[in-house]
Amino acid sequence: MGAESVPRREVVTGRPGPDRAALPRPRPAVPAEEDRAVRILIHRQMRAALTATVLLAAALGLLPVTLRLLPLADAWPGVWLVLGVAPYPALLWAGAWYVRRAERNEGDVTAR
Repeated sequence: MGAESVPRREVVTGRPGPDRAALPRPRPAVPAEEDRAVRILIHRQMRAALTATVLLAAALGLLPVTLRLLPLADAWPGVWLVLGVAPYPALLWAGAWYVRRAERNEGDVTAR
C-alpha cells in the first residue's frame, strides 16, 4: 500500500484572486417581479403610515388651541362636548382609513 497524499488546508486571507472574481454572483431567490412588488408595497405602506403620523401630529399640535377653549366652558357648555367627544371618532376614523389603505395597497400589489 502506497502512502496517500493528504490534502492541505489553506487559509485564504485578503482579496480573491482573478480566477475567483470571474465566478458568477448568486442570483436572488426572489424573482424580479416579486421583488419589485414588495418594494412597491413597502413604499405605499410607508406613505400611508407617514400620512397617518402627520395627521396624528397635527391633532396633537392643535391640542393647545383646543385647550384655550376651556375658559369658554362656563359660557358655552358645548366646549366640553367638542373637547371630550369629538377626538375619539376622529381617531377611529384615522385608524379605519389607515387599515383600509393598507388592505387596498396589499390588494393592488397581490393582484399584479
